[in-house]
Amino acid sequence: MDRRGILAGLGATALMSALPARGWAAASIKPDETSALLVIDVQNCFLPGGSLAVKDGEQVVPIINRIAKAFSNVVLTQDWHTPAHVSFASSHAGKKPFELVDLAYGKQVLWPDHCVQGTEGAALSKDLAIPQAELIIRKGFHNAVDSYSAFTEADGKTTTGLAAYLQARGITRVFVAGLATDFCVAWTALDARKAGLETYVVEDACRGIDTQGSLAKAWTDMAAAGVKRISSEDIAA
Repeated sequence: MDRRGILAGLGATALMSALPARGWAAASIKPDETSALLVIDVQNCFLPGGSLAVKDGEQVVPIINRIAKAFSNVVLTQDWHTPAHVSFASSHAGKKPFELVDLAYGKQVLWPDHCVQGTEGAALSKDLAIPQAELIIRKGFHNAVDSYSAFTEADGKTTTGLAAYLQARGITRVFVAGLATDFCVAWTALDARKAGLETYVVEDACRGIDTQGSLAKAWTDMAAAGVKRISSEDIAA
């Protein structure tokens, strides 16, 4: 499964959304020392008032805080872009946010300027309360390539080191939550499967952007890759 299909399939028809609300959820899943929670991009730019706010994005914070208590292994990610990053519409004359362009590594959605290094918008939400989090992965800091996934940048080659870190810690299954479902969450989940990890996406602990059918397409691709779609209520404290 080519994770770039999420972008190549933008504008897909509603047929792609023919999925059950949840799939393959266990009655109760108890995280153990081989489990890790990946909290994706819960940053001010993606929250109300931010330059790329995800609708209802703030609602994921208390859910993530609650489920995080069940995990001894937690990794956070941050978009960490340079000014004038290649993924910004402002870096392309005559282009507007959410247009697609062709770059050296493939199709790229152009975004409003967001999560610029060192700015308040790039900061993690002050309401996140996960003191046991052990690692923050910063991504998207290479000016000429975007990076949605916590594992691999959009060129499909440059890694963040997360897979090696999880392997070294003996992690075999990951639970993914955060923003946004159809981009950074989905790409992370797909790459987790490529890394051989049992992978769950906690649906109510995520929110999507849903541009041109991207949310339905993301869920379809994740299901095809064997990602398990669950609710926070499926995770035992």
